[in-house]
Amino acid sequence: MSSLAKRKMRLIVHGERPYNAETPLARLRAHYRTTVDDFYVRSHGDLPDIDAAAWRLSVVGAVGNVLDLSLSDLRTRFSETTVTATMQCAGNRRADMRAVAPVSGDPWDGGAIGTADWTGVRLADVLTAADVAPGPDLHVAFESHDVVDGQPYGVSISLAKATAGETLLAYAMNGTPLPREHGFPLRAVVPGYAGVRSPKWLRRITVQDHPSTNPIQAEDYKLFPPHVSAEMADPAQGHTIETMPLNAAICEPARGAHLSAGTTVVRGYAIAGDRAVVRVDVSGDGGRSWRQAKMEHEAGAPFAWTFWTIVLDLPPGAHELAVRAWDAAGQTQPSQPDDTWNYKGYLSTSWHRVPVEVT
Repeated sequence: MSSLAKRKMRLIVHGERPYNAETPLARLRAHYRTTVDDFYVRSHGDLPDIDAAAWRLSVVGAVGNVLDLSLSDLRTRFSETTVTATMQCAGNRRADMRAVAPVSGDPWDGGAIGTADWTGVRLADVLTAADVAPGPDLHVAFESHDVVDGQPYGVSISLAKATAGETLLAYAMNGTPLPREHGFPLRAVVPGYAGVRSPKWLRRITVQDHPSTNPIQAEDYKLFPPHVSAEMADPAQGHTIETMPLNAAICEPARGAHLSAGTTVVRGYAIAGDRAVVRVDVSGDGGRSWRQAKMEHEAGAPFAWTFWTIVLDLPPGAHELAVRAWDAAGQTQPSQPDDTWNYKGYLSTSWHRVPVEVT
């Protein structure tokens, strides 16, 4: 059995081609840094098989110096750096919106998320070597080796985000080379943004005066209001999903768990994109009353999630556990998935609710 096949056995697989799988929630909460074997996988096309020795990354467009870089070039010409950051799919927790009305896309629960130490070089350093002149209207477009509907995967980010110190071209996660499904030999890591903006299997970077025209950028990953259907949706009118919103989920106990009366440990995660989580409230009665959870956040990792834990005393009967987080802007989460429902099921951030039975 291949190493990839063994890793698949640890995940909840939603699709084989493209390969998409999420982490079981209890295992997700086991380690602050999600193990490589347990890290969720989001693919849009078949996984490419790339020869690292022959691989090259080109940097072209509005540059003074066109670059053609090998993996060795990246390692020797630029300073290595590591950033601890959470990666999250824009469709994470889509299952909650599916319970309201049908939505498209994989039925992610809360496990399309993970945190790793990403190691590589700063994209800013590579762009400096390419002699990119600063410009407020410039964009950095990525093109990858994976193929989606007949053309290479492509997305873009602003030059400002591309030159931020946290944005990397990464060749390792948690101290080991990227596995094939996570972008070997090189991927972008754009902390705080939806995972779609951190493309894998990179082959070309283009600096240009407009966002990528690739369908993944120009047509998909757009947020629409609830009344807009797939037939009505005009991509030009949708909000392009970049920075991820405040979110939280209960990892333990599991939905539908049968518990013994008395104290129960409730644990989960919270994340606020590029902002800090400042409070996590947990309810044992569906939101009628709340208690504050104890938070665990690693210093020096502003783009990583916050773990939280609380002990609740639950009497016999049916209970609905719920969690809501608060961020540094004083914002919290909507109470119901109906409030932010959209036909693509993106950015599902309502209170995470877990029914349990106590005897």
